[in-house]
Amino acid sequence: MPIDVIALVLLGAALHATWNAMVKAGTDKSLDAAMIALGAGVFGLVFLPFVPLPAPSSWPFIAVSAVFQFAYFQLVAAAYRAGDIGLVYPLMRGAAPLIVASTSGFVLGEHLSPGAMTGILIICGGVLTLAFESRHGGKHAFLLALANACVIACYTFVDGAGARASGNAISYTLWMALLPPVLLFSWAIWKRGLDVVTNHVQRNWKRGLIGGGGSIASYGLALWAMTKAPVATVAALRETAILFALIISVVFLKEKASIWRYIAGAVIAAGVLVLRLG
Repeated sequence: MPIDVIALVLLGAALHATWNAMVKAGTDKSLDAAMIALGAGVFGLVFLPFVPLPAPSSWPFIAVSAVFQFAYFQLVAAAYRAGDIGLVYPLMRGAAPLIVASTSGFVLGEHLSPGAMTGILIICGGVLTLAFESRHGGKHAFLLALANACVIACYTFVDGAGARASGNAISYTLWMALLPPVLLFSWAIWKRGLDVVTNHVQRNWKRGLIGGGGSIASYGLALWAMTKAPVATVAALRETAILFALIISVVFLKEKASIWRYIAGAVIAAGVLVLRLG
């Protein structure tokens, strides 16, 4: 994989870890996740006039992706309520690229080199080490995290193919960001009431914009990379976000990290190196 693609995917991974930390630190995880989606949608609207329309063949992918993104944000909030982020986040992010790598040949007709597959397995092994190192969170959180890993794999395939069909990955990303917040806030208003949702937006709109900007930039970089490299390889490399999450937790949130988390970080870094060489 070219070094510039690796560098930009790693930047996207750092942004992804940042907005996830914002959701975890929030007081209402369902509405906080919706706020991130809303912030991404706002950025999408701002930049839409400066990009061409996606090719007509990509519009069905955008519609299907919106449904998966809605499910993704709902499961993120539910999983964070049910279990420790140390269990949930690595399971979601570590299992997804394994699913993508094992099925990409059938779904997209992409066949990975032995070196690329080795790098993917090493990265996923490091990420999953973090999940099983955690002692908090029970069966319910475990099942929610695995369910979301399946959702992540599905929208990875949909958006990887959609970005390629669109002719412009940035345009696809911006349009793709518009529908999920509509679905999420419609659901929130129906379940929680307009007053509750309005009050939350008024109190947290700045966090939503910051997190949403990071979210759309992170995913846009990943989709661009998927037009330059195999989807499974990019999906695995993107999960180095857990490394940045570890750094954020230790340096900024002042959380203690066990030796196993540092070992897992070293394993992930080794997987990135193998992926580069493979």
